[in-house]
Amino acid sequence: MTTPLRLHVADILHQANARREVNLDASHLEGVTVAATSLTADQALALVVTLEHVAGGIVVRGRVSGHWQAPCATCLTEVSSPFSCAINELFEVDPIEGETYLIEADEIDLEPIVRDAVLPALPAAPRCRDDCQGLCPGCGVDRNVTDCSCDPEPPDPRWAALAELHLS
Repeated sequence: MTTPLRLHVADILHQANARREVNLDASHLEGVTVAATSLTADQALALVVTLEHVAGGIVVRGRVSGHWQAPCATCLTEVSSPFSCAINELFEVDPIEGETYLIEADEIDLEPIVRDAVLPALPAAPRCRDDCQGLCPGCGVDRNVTDCSCDPEPPDPRWAALAELHLS
């Protein structure tokens, strides 16, 4: 199956000291999310790597960069930010499970290494800003925009029964 991230590498694999620079658009990746954070669909996901022949395989080094989007974990305002992460992986004909990637029929598929690099780069609980005050648990107003008259720290409901005790 041919995908934009599947590359024919016979020229590199069968020639010592061979190298190739590759610039690809990886925007077609779907389902790359961590919690509510996902890749921004309308922004390019760029892959810039060098493929280099090494004994027994091909090393892929470079960067993947793009944008992510998510609701703020405390106030639910939409947040987006650029990211860039490094790629440094080895492809082999006989890969080691969980450590290296497969060269099959003189082709490599860069999609798994892009996913493996991007997923840890996405924030699990992004915030719109460091001092975000979030939503009021009483009335639901965004405390970054509006003040409310709710008790800033409502009593813990687990202690409600004690509030009704009258000791004399």
